[in-house]
Amino acid sequence: MIVLGSDHGGLELKNEIKKLLEERGLPCEDLGTHNGDSVDYPDFGVAVARRVSEGSAEKGILVCGTGIGMSIVANKFPGIRAALATDVFMATMAKEHNNANILVLGGRVLDTQKAREMVTAWLDTAYAAGRHQNRLDKITQLERELKG
Repeated sequence: MIVLGSDHGGLELKNEIKKLLEERGLPCEDLGTHNGDSVDYPDFGVAVARRVSEGSAEKGILVCGTGIGMSIVANKFPGIRAALATDVFMATMAKEHNNANILVLGGRVLDTQKAREMVTAWLDTAYAAGRHQNRLDKITQLERELKG
């Protein structure tokens, strides 16, 4: 399951990404926002990140105006590796090297075609593990230390 969330600045792009996921036959759930009214991005970033962090969703995609705010919010949750990407290379590396479980995009900085290519790359890229796993283990250890 892939959960989606956006604020008003990311609504249009989130809706296009949802179409892409449906075209690919991937199960997804849209956690809002569902209209163009001004909303607070943390509310939707929390909803998506919590689901992924707790394990009731495998992946998430968040969209706000720039993607910066959603990245900050999502990365507060244990086990979340939310990556803000601005091009296909970054989306690919987010998965291949960092095993990002949330992709974050900027609705006001990306066009639909580029975003579709980025989401496709992120979904289709495998995590390389190997030397990268040690780095992720260090992040997990840091989360434990900071929590304790």
